[in-house]
Amino acid sequence: MCLGIPGQIIEITDFAKKLATVNISGVKREVNIACIVDEEHSVESCIGDWVLVHVGFAMNRLDKEEAAETLKLLQEVAAVMN
Repeated sequence: MCLGIPGQIIEITDFAKKLATVNISGVKREVNIACIVDEEHSVESCIGDWVLVHVGFAMNRLDKEEAAETLKLLQEVAAVMN
């Protein structure tokens, strides 16, 4: 099973390599955004987007509500595991 975690792109760190800083529940990580960049969505337009991050890659975009619901569910699972 694979797990993707929602995060928000807050900065583009390398335009050529398509790298960005993503805030995931207060933790900032550098991720590759190549999978979500295309003719309609340039690297520059990604700032502020909510994305699903898996093993260092932004796999797809999420809307803010879907991201919030997913984070809530992950927090509930973590609480049960403790």
